[in-house]
Amino acid sequence: MSKPGIFTSPEGKSYAVTFALVSSLFLLWGFCNGMIDVMDKHFQQELHLTLAQSAWVQFAHYLGYFLMALPAGWLASKLGYKGGIIAGLLMVAVGGFWFIPATKIATFPAFLLGVCVIASGLTFLETVANPYTTVLGPKQFGATRINLAQSCNGVGWIFGPIVGAQFFYGKDAAGQSTGSETLWIPYAAIGGFVLVLAVIFSFCKMPDIASEDEFHLDDSDKSVAYAPPANRGTALSLLWLNIVVLSVAVGMIVSAFVAIPSVSKAVGLTENQSLWYASGILLAIGTVFFFLKNTKITNHSIWSHPHFSGATLTQFFYVAAQCGIFAYFINYMTSQIPAVPESFRSGMFSAWFEVHKNGLLGLSDKGASNLASVGFVCFLIGRIIGAALLKKFSAHKVLAAFAGLAGFCSLLVYLKLGWLSAIALFLTYLFMSIMFPTIFSLGIYGLGGRAKKASSFIVMAIMGGAIMPKLMGHIADKDGMSAGFIVPLVCFVWVAAYGLFWSKLSGSEGVVGTDVSRGH
Repeated sequence: MSKPGIFTSPEGKSYAVTFALVSSLFLLWGFCNGMIDVMDKHFQQELHLTLAQSAWVQFAHYLGYFLMALPAGWLASKLGYKGGIIAGLLMVAVGGFWFIPATKIATFPAFLLGVCVIASGLTFLETVANPYTTVLGPKQFGATRINLAQSCNGVGWIFGPIVGAQFFYGKDAAGQSTGSETLWIPYAAIGGFVLVLAVIFSFCKMPDIASEDEFHLDDSDKSVAYAPPANRGTALSLLWLNIVVLSVAVGMIVSAFVAIPSVSKAVGLTENQSLWYASGILLAIGTVFFFLKNTKITNHSIWSHPHFSGATLTQFFYVAAQCGIFAYFINYMTSQIPAVPESFRSGMFSAWFEVHKNGLLGLSDKGASNLASVGFVCFLIGRIIGAALLKKFSAHKVLAAFAGLAGFCSLLVYLKLGWLSAIALFLTYLFMSIMFPTIFSLGIYGLGGRAKKASSFIVMAIMGGAIMPKLMGHIADKDGMSAGFIVPLVCFVWVAAYGLFWSKLSGSEGVVGTDVSRGH
């Protein structure tokens, strides 16, 4: 028999056009995320913030994901994929246009609000589009399709830093920064673009397809006794670890309010104290609730399946590593690489270099921002390579290999080995490339109609991008930027472990990836 196409249903229906349209959403949020990653340094300079303080930009971004993930999953279940996408696009438009008055207000919280609203809209898009790509064709190509779609994300990430560098780090004829006056322009353009996309999607036919129900989660007769998962103990342990992560995430939100001087004075606590107290109290409550209710978790619950509960944790740690590396790339390139020759100050790239406070010539913020796009080229190349590998090898094995290599590169950066560390930093982009979509695909494997709900929890785990950069920033403020890379190193070890043990967690031998040399 002929080999099945990756966009063709068992009945022979092609979903290639639908896939292409949905992939445009990945381009959008890649572009938005790319601009976020060069915004940190802008606020460090304009508002004289420390590395840890500037991480509030990342916090606001990923707070939107945390707050809106479950509502997005609920709305997608009610309105279908199409309704969820249109709702997300409209919310992104509101956030984009908000940057116009925010520029006039010109305060850090005003900009953070816009970042959070845009992220809230992107949450709807990610919650819907990620699982949708996995069902637009044969299930064995699910990981391949989501990685192909995420390649568009990589393209957006390439251009995001370039645009951000032009508008965030621009200078007038006198050499004064114009970033504060022009920051709104790319965001207003995004607002207009997504309104056009919303109109296009409103006229587009999008079939509402569910993935196969491998574990009988959708069966209406709950009295039927299905065999419990072989790894129920593991599933419950991972569920409790999810409660730990959730407690810290909510504690982080509490600490964000306490970071406001008037609030801190009123409650008599510092930002860090409130984080520990709130997290500890919430964890105690969550643990008690867990022990009282865990016996009611049946095979019909997504939480009884450790490959899913492990995926939420793994996505938390992956996004934590990714966000930290992306957020501090500019800081690393402007502070850690060796001095460059004076000859670099002439030629077409002269604006990329400046004399630093130590009297040595190195990269400027604008130059480092442009180099971030080179990193995202590596990211895109990794996506393309990864999509090819996922057609030949099991997805969990590819994930484990890429995560192990990313961890090794992070170790080289941590060791502060000059240009070798700089090269290793670019290689982390390549090896991170397939992690988010592959974890997503592995996590929702076999969950049937519950995949939308499961998707919302995995997207909610993106909150890791709000928490770990703060820790990375604290370490960098104290011990140097290279030392901060111990955080992504630990995170990648966890991701590699999930890939190695996914087969045991799911009870599958790797059907997510497939050898396309075989016929069917």
